[in-house]
Amino acid sequence: MSRTRALSALLFLASLPALSQAPTAADQTQIRDYIHNGWDTLSRSMYDCKSIVDPKVNQVPVLYLPADLPTPSAVETMRKSCNVDVRHLPQVIHRIDEVQPSELPVEGLLYLPNRYVVPGGRFNEMYGWDSYFILLGLEHDGRRDLAKGMVENFFFEIANYGAILNANRTYYFTRSQPPFLSSMIREVYEHSAPDAQPNKQWLARAYDYAQRDYALWTSPEHRAGTTGLAHYEDLGQGPVPEQADDSSYYPDVIRWLLAHPNDHPEYLVRGPDHPTPAEAKALTRTSCDITASHVCALAVVDGHRLSAAFYRSDRAMRESGFDPSFRFGPFSGSTVEFADVGLNSLLYKYERDMADFANILGRNDEAATWTQRAATRRAAIDKYLWNQDAGLYTDYNFVTGKRSTYHFLATFYPLWAGAATPAQATAVRSHLNLFEQGGGLQASDVISGVQWDAPYGWAPITWLAVSGLDRNGFHNDAARIASKFTTTILDNFLRDGTIREKYNVASGSANVKVATGYKSNVVGFGWTNAVYLKLEDILSEPATTQTTP
Repeated sequence: MSRTRALSALLFLASLPALSQAPTAADQTQIRDYIHNGWDTLSRSMYDCKSIVDPKVNQVPVLYLPADLPTPSAVETMRKSCNVDVRHLPQVIHRIDEVQPSELPVEGLLYLPNRYVVPGGRFNEMYGWDSYFILLGLEHDGRRDLAKGMVENFFFEIANYGAILNANRTYYFTRSQPPFLSSMIREVYEHSAPDAQPNKQWLARAYDYAQRDYALWTSPEHRAGTTGLAHYEDLGQGPVPEQADDSSYYPDVIRWLLAHPNDHPEYLVRGPDHPTPAEAKALTRTSCDITASHVCALAVVDGHRLSAAFYRSDRAMRESGFDPSFRFGPFSGSTVEFADVGLNSLLYKYERDMADFANILGRNDEAATWTQRAATRRAAIDKYLWNQDAGLYTDYNFVTGKRSTYHFLATFYPLWAGAATPAQATAVRSHLNLFEQGGGLQASDVISGVQWDAPYGWAPITWLAVSGLDRNGFHNDAARIASKFTTTILDNFLRDGTIREKYNVASGSANVKVATGYKSNVVGFGWTNAVYLKLEDILSEPATTQTTP
C-alpha cells in the first residue's frame, strides 16, 4: 500500500469515533425529508426575486429576454416588486457564439419559461450537466412536471440562445456543458405518469432539439483533430467573468506556476503590473484585455500573467465541468489539446439514444445513420482512448499524439455509456483501488490541492461509476461503493443538517481544505441529493455471487 493510501486509510479510521451509530429509521427519514423538501427550496423561476440574484457578481440584478419575446406579464410584475432591470437581448441568436458577453452593457440572468432546480449556494441558475443528475432525483421522487419543465427549458435555450449553455447567465454565452440532453430526454420519455402512455409527439419535438444540440459537439470548434473524437472548447477569450467573486484564483495559479518553473512554463507570460497603453494593447494578444476585464486586470503577480493559451484551456476546462483539476496539466491548462474520455463516452451514448428515438419514431434511415455514428465513435474510442496495457480508458492528446497517464474517474464513463466490452469493463473494474477510499470514490489519485482531484469525491462521477459497474455485472462493487458514499453523506448530514457539493472521501468528511480554486463547499446540493437517492436504490438490490477485488 502506498504512503498516500495508507495515510488516507488512517485519516478515515481516525474519523470513525466522531461518526454516528448505524443509521436509524429516523435518521433515514430525516435525510429523505431534507432531500424531498429541497426540490422546492432549490427551485427558481422568473417570477420570484430570489431567482435573479447572482452571488458571483456585484451589481443590480438584470434579467434578459430573447430579442423577439414580448415581456411576459409575470415578469413585468416581478420587475416592479423585485426592483429588477428587465432588458431584451440586442439580436435574435441562432448559435452559441453570435453574441459575446462583452457586447452587453451589464451581465444578467437569461429568461427561462419554466421552474427549475439550482445546485445551491453561489450556483443560483440552471446548469447543464448538474440538471441531468437533479432530474434523476426529481424522477425518483415523482416530480415529473418539474423534471420535464427543466428539459423544456433546455429546448428554449437551444431555440433562443443558440445552445444549451453552461448555465442561464449572459457570461456563459460562449460555452456549453457535458452533453446529457439525450439522457434527460430518455428519462422524461420513459417515466411518464403511471396512467399515461409515452408521448411520441413530445419525443419527436425533443428529437429535433437534440439534433441541434448534438451538432455543437461535432462542429469544427469541438473536433479533436483527425481522430473522429471531440474535445471541449469555449468560444470566448481571456479569464471568465464569473471568477470575479474569487479574485485570488488566477493570481494563485500564477504563484503556483512561479513556484514550479519547470512545469508548463508556457502558461506564463511577462506582463507588468501597471502596463502603459501600448503594453496593455500587447497583452490583449499574449494574455488578456485589462481594459475589458476587471478579472484580467487583477490576474498579475510580480510582472507575470497567464498566457492567452492558458485562458483558452481554462475556459474549456469549465465547459467540461471539472474546474479545476490537474488532469490536463496544472489547473488543466492544456484542456483544449485532449480528446476526453468522458465527453466521447457521453457522445457515444447520445448517438445510441438518438438511434433508439429514431426507431421509436419510425425514422429507420435516420436510426441507421445514428447507429453508424455510434459505431464509428466507439472504434475511435478503442483506438485512441482505450489503453490496453494499462487496462484503463485514458485521455488522448491529439496535438502531441500521446496518451495521458493521468488516472481519473472518468475511466468508468464507457461502462455507464455501454461503450466497454466485457473484457474492458473487467479490466477497468480491477483498478478500483486507484480511486476507492473509505468514504467513496475520489476523482483521481493525485493530491494536487484542487477540488476535482484526490481526496475529493463527487456525486455525479460517483453515480456514473457505480451505475457503470452495476450495468456490467459488478453489483457487489457498486453496492459497496454506494454504501460508503451514502454513509459519508448521511454521517455529515446528521452532524450539521446539510448536504454538500463534495466530500473528502479519505476522511469521510465535508470539511474540505482546497488550496486553490473554489475553496468553499456549497450547501444544497442538487446533484448530491439526487445521487443519494439513486445510490439507495442500488443498495436495495440483492447481492450477487460476483466477488470483490
